Amino acid sequence: MSPETLIRDDGLGTGAEQFSIDRFNANVMNTYGRFPIALEKGSGCKVWDTEGKEYLDFVAGIATCTLGHAHPKLIEAVTEQIQKLHHVSNLYYIPEQGELAAWLTEHSAADRVFFCNSGAEANEGAIKLARKYAHDRLNIEDPVIITAHASFHGRTLATITATGQPKYQKGFSPLVPGFVYTPYNDLPALENAIAEVDQNGRRVAAILLEALQGEGGVRPGDVAYFQKIRQICDEKGILLILDEVQVGMGRTGRWWGYENLGIEPDIFTSAKGLGGGIPIGALMCKSFCDVFEPGNHASTFGGNPFACGVALAVCQTLERENILSNVQQRGEQLRNSLQAIASEYPDLIAEVRGWGLINGMELKPDVELTSIDLVNAAIAQGVLLVPAGPKVVRFVPPLIVTEAEVNQACQAVARALHNR
Repeated sequence: MSPETLIRDDGLGTGAEQFSIDRFNANVMNTYGRFPIALEKGSGCKVWDTEGKEYLDFVAGIATCTLGHAHPKLIEAVTEQIQKLHHVSNLYYIPEQGELAAWLTEHSAADRVFFCNSGAEANEGAIKLARKYAHDRLNIEDPVIITAHASFHGRTLATITATGQPKYQKGFSPLVPGFVYTPYNDLPALENAIAEVDQNGRRVAAILLEALQGEGGVRPGDVAYFQKIRQICDEKGILLILDEVQVGMGRTGRWWGYENLGIEPDIFTSAKGLGGGIPIGALMCKSFCDVFEPGNHASTFGGNPFACGVALAVCQTLERENILSNVQQRGEQLRNSLQAIASEYPDLIAEVRGWGLINGMELKPDVELTSIDLVNAAIAQGVLLVPAGPKVVRFVPPLIVTEAEVNQACQAVARALHNR
């Protein structure tokens, strides 16, 4: 069948309905390079397309569907909250928002939480908070935030400027001023950047980093690097901001990515896995840098009863069902299996790396095979994967993935490499 026309069976005995890629493309902005499949339902770690083909979902909405698809606790929370109260303004107290904030502060280094709708908005809020802190507390008139090359922090103008990848910035100038980039995990380069920015007076207000670079190739932070940065920030009064949008909420086998580094940030952000697929973002900070006042920052939908009620159910399910233990075990299994595949194809695969259930397989730079090629080959074998750059394939299944499903996915990847 032509990929331009996919058949959807509604399962109700009323026949088949055509899904047209041509019709889709005629009406939806062309902002994604989409693979030619249309997904319509899911259960656990599996999804089905409109032709009825089954796939193991090792994308999980790009590290978002924490509990997988159609999890009973997610369905229960969605149903209960939508029947009760789904949205009111932040001009009123929202009990579900308060309960979720309490859970997050009790399970992290944060003292305060601001809720929004996405990771980009959470990072935008972190940038605003750092700038206001610089103006109000540090008397810096022209603050600078240092970020890393190969980082990714979102698609708003401020967050693509914070993102140290020119490909995301092309065509959107003038960019937002006040950002300087240094290589990730390179301490001398960071120290030199601070010295250069501050040479005519103090300007560095914050350092914004990912605990593990996701879009930058699944590159974990170096423990010594981050611990030294924490020391530098303490000595100089610089805010340390960590972008936990991909690695937070148990993705690494701990609640937060920074726990793998033995430090605590001053400000950090979350989204993706926090709502298990229901849009929500969170900006979290310690009380000393909570300088927002009424009117400084806001969100119409952020923190509404529906998003917060569902997110709280996700958090409580992760805790009550000890899912972080599964993340640790399945993550180790996945890395071991990928390492075995790498040993079988040493001419193709350069490295396997990651934490918990966010892992990357890097292809050698001198081979023609690209991450897109391998993702397409895996789709043909019934496994959904996601690129993280031109040479890295990312494995980010739901946190409830089973031992059998990890084995099945790795066997499919091995077949994909064999049939390349």
